[in-house]
Amino acid sequence: MSHTETEKDGGTSRDSLVIGAAQITPVWMDREATLHKVVQYIEGGGEEGCDLIAFGEALVPGYPFWLERTGGARFDAPDQKTWFSRYLDQAVSLEAGHLDPVCRAARKAGVAVYLGIVERPVDRGGHSLYCSMVYIDKQGEIGSVHRKLMPTYEERLVWSPGDGHGLKVHALGPFTVGGLNCWENWMPLPRAALYGLGEDLHVALWPGSLRNTNDITRFIAREGRSFVLSVSGMLEVSQIPQTVPHRDALVAEDSHEYFANGGSCLAAPDGSWVIPPQCHQEGLFCAEIHHDMVRGERQNFDAAGHYSRPDVTRLVVNRQRQSTLVFEDVDREAQRATE
Repeated sequence: MSHTETEKDGGTSRDSLVIGAAQITPVWMDREATLHKVVQYIEGGGEEGCDLIAFGEALVPGYPFWLERTGGARFDAPDQKTWFSRYLDQAVSLEAGHLDPVCRAARKAGVAVYLGIVERPVDRGGHSLYCSMVYIDKQGEIGSVHRKLMPTYEERLVWSPGDGHGLKVHALGPFTVGGLNCWENWMPLPRAALYGLGEDLHVALWPGSLRNTNDITRFIAREGRSFVLSVSGMLEVSQIPQTVPHRDALVAEDSHEYFANGGSCLAAPDGSWVIPPQCHQEGLFCAEIHHDMVRGERQNFDAAGHYSRPDVTRLVVNRQRQSTLVFEDVDREAQRATE
């Protein structure tokens, strides 16, 4: 067998995983083309023996870079309406089956996937957007959809606040994996919720910037005594498609070569780098991680275990999916049958 194994219950079980950070450039504002690229990376990761591949925040169809560069806060501005209309059109609808090709690819490759999407959910009317983190298991089934709790700064102009429904973890080999979007990773209580669920492999999704991933990745690893995989996107100014509306205004306002320069990395439970931050290049960055390192680091600190004091401080988490509607229809046929 290609991975480290340990003796357990008289048999052999894996004590490691191969995980990969897919740091890629979306075909910005093009859902189908970007999903095609995602599928290709999943297929490639399967060939490399990956158990888990993660992609950056809002990768499909892309991060809303136009907001800070084109006066996104101007009220009732025609160009901002055009941007949003395009964004809404290219967003991901799970109900419409947009992620079906990704699920099929995950099942065929035998790879679990974390994918950052801009979600257009039917259960909120279908015309508002959420920054969502989707987990797809090795069988190609969607295990959770976490909508970002609080969009950051100008993101609130296009993304709506999410809820706690997706604060879940998933068993993956010897590990328990969970994750958060971008600056959610700075929020102590959502991190604590995942720790309490047994997380020991944390996935942090980012739009792409070394300044975001360089410090917090190792901090969370030390706090959680977990492996932490930070995954970023990439986007150069020259890669904004010519077909995007108001492209000239977007590009003219930016003096930098990159909108997003990457920064994907992987930290061990002791805070050391397994994969240091990778910038200015696309690629699938893989490493094998071993659960015995988690177990060793939990000896002196376990945030939700022996170093916690639930008699003093506890966290209450609301995991209801929020909606403006609660239907109380009465099934007349069922009612008559009981009369």
